[in-house]
Amino acid sequence: MYRGRLERDLKVWVDKGLVDAPAAAAILSEYDSRPASFSLGRVLAVMAALLVGAAILLFVASNWDQIPRIIRLFGLITLIWAFYLSAAYLFVRARPILASALLILGTISFGGAMSLVGQMYNLSGDELTMLIVWFAVASIAAALFGSGAQVALAGFLAWGFCGLYLWEHYDEWYGVMPWAPPIMAAVLIALVRYVDAPASRHLAYLMLVGWLTWIFVQYESLRAAILFAAAGMIAFLGVSLPVSPLTRIARTAGASPAFYTFLIATIGFFAIHGEISDGGFGNTAGVGNRLPLIAVSFATLASAVIAIILGGRDNGAVRYLVYFVFASEIFYLANETVGSIIGTSGFFLICGVFVAIAAWLVIRLEQRFSRSNGPHSDRQGVQA
Repeated sequence: MYRGRLERDLKVWVDKGLVDAPAAAAILSEYDSRPASFSLGRVLAVMAALLVGAAILLFVASNWDQIPRIIRLFGLITLIWAFYLSAAYLFVRARPILASALLILGTISFGGAMSLVGQMYNLSGDELTMLIVWFAVASIAAALFGSGAQVALAGFLAWGFCGLYLWEHYDEWYGVMPWAPPIMAAVLIALVRYVDAPASRHLAYLMLVGWLTWIFVQYESLRAAILFAAAGMIAFLGVSLPVSPLTRIARTAGASPAFYTFLIATIGFFAIHGEISDGGFGNTAGVGNRLPLIAVSFATLASAVIAIILGGRDNGAVRYLVYFVFASEIFYLANETVGSIIGTSGFFLICGVFVAIAAWLVIRLEQRFSRSNGPHSDRQGVQA
């Protein structure tokens, strides 16, 4: 997709005399020489590793009682080391696809071995602790081998921890375990930068967003919603304002920091809407008592304007999120201000007018961004 767009752009630039034909051909040749970000062979190798790992674990588990204890222990240790050493050998021989597959097999075998050895020797501990140890081993292996696939596996193990915690302790703070997700996210982000595995960055960011949302649910109130929105906007300004010391660091991560911080702010503003509608700001049944909701709507629109001013030109992900927020608030304001006064057909007519105005504004913004884009990228999405 990107290559086709690049080829079309180069043709336009050649026709306008901005780039000569040999330079355009050299640019395309250099791009084609890069390793593909998506490799079907790599995907199939990883899938094969997962299937083989599952088969080994199921076979061992099904014949567990028939195997002597000492053989079980040495067999598991031998299997883990065989996979890791074979992966190291293949990495040295420049066979990264097979090496990554064996590395995944080694990490999966380690997790299965922990479970089986725990059962064999009646070791104390729970599944959450086991997943933390499993994640730690996967992270160490990812750092030692520099494997992007291993970083992704560590990310999914972190998600597995979060899922298991929600399954067992959704509505309670269980010891220090709730602090594990942000720590895991920080480890993943560090691994992403160290190993250069940008796609796995989203696993960390989404886990942080989910963790913060879970924290809000535990202390659900209007004050918590306001704090959620304020924290999101402060973080967004911290990674977007040119004067902020975090901006330069955040830009090395592409569009993700600005997008996810503004996503947190958006969730907070919508949560404020919900809390006020549920009576968090007193009775809002009357038209006059709708003023808090309308004020929050205008505050949300103001945050959207700030977001598009700071990141709308170069960050397509933030821009589209702003469009969604803007459209949602327009409908909401139309419903709150005129929905109870006019009939259904009139309400849809007013909404249609509002949407037409929103469309006009979006078109004007897109045209302005296109004219002022210059050397910047106007089509940047949620980059890895």
